[in-house]
Amino acid sequence: MSGIGETLDALMATVEARKGTDPKESYTASLLSAGRERCAKKLGEEAVEAALAGALGQKDELAAEAADVLYHLAVLLAANEIGWDEVAAKLAGRTGQSGHEEKATR
Repeated sequence: MSGIGETLDALMATVEARKGTDPKESYTASLLSAGRERCAKKLGEEAVEAALAGALGQKDELAAEAADVLYHLAVLLAANEIGWDEVAAKLAGRTGQSGHEEKATR
């Protein structure tokens, strides 16, 4: 089984490969062609479903919804020309400080 980094890299590569393809042939292309707002809405919907599954202790459902969240996040990132490397850099910059400290700097 591959690590999460490899999986996320493969996911983003697939999303990027779908850019500009026929929206009738690809769900990813249909989201991207609908614009950033549509991509953001879908991410929000999936995040709510994941939150509810977690609140209800539905482990299998939560794992499935988390996968949906990551997919829709990748689509929204691609729609905004952002890659995982930029997200990782933001996370790395927060390492070593408390969440309260990090939030105060925003």
